[in-house]
Amino acid sequence: MSRFLRPEAVAALQRSQGVLVSAAVLALGLYVALRSFGLIFWLGAVIALAGAVSLIAAAQRMRFAAGSGGPGVVQIDEGAIGYFGPLGGGVIARSEMTALTLDRTGKPAHWVLSQPDQPDVMIPLTAAGADALFDVFAALPGMRTERMLAEMRLTTPGTTILWQRPGTVAPHLRLM
Repeated sequence: MSRFLRPEAVAALQRSQGVLVSAAVLALGLYVALRSFGLIFWLGAVIALAGAVSLIAAAQRMRFAAGSGGPGVVQIDEGAIGYFGPLGGGVIARSEMTALTLDRTGKPAHWVLSQPDQPDVMIPLTAAGADALFDVFAALPGMRTERMLAEMRLTTPGTTILWQRPGTVAPHLRLM
């Protein structure tokens, strides 16, 4: 298929693949629901509802993707988030994480993952595999995903604490 399409078009289709599939499921469910009655109507309605929920999640995931080609590689393995970069890196356990900060002062912007008694792990938004962090961050208790996505789109330099475990001190207020 790539012989028939420009590389930019292929990349755009791959980025929006989840949205396209979810929209197709939604359309199929609506078609079945509107063309039938009884049990088949309810089956179509359930398929349409699943497509709508999946469409919302896929749109958020697509907005989370900040690009590629950045320094380093992100690996997620059984609750451990690892970043291995050219100048540094580290591993942090999701269960031990106390704060998630978005630092837009560098080029590219970085996620700052904090845990007690360990140095912060800084992960560029454009690192290879950084898209997988969406599921990890969305699973944090009390995380506001839409706020995180809105903060990612800001271009003004600064840092923002996006999530903090209840009962912990903010990372910038800790004594080292």
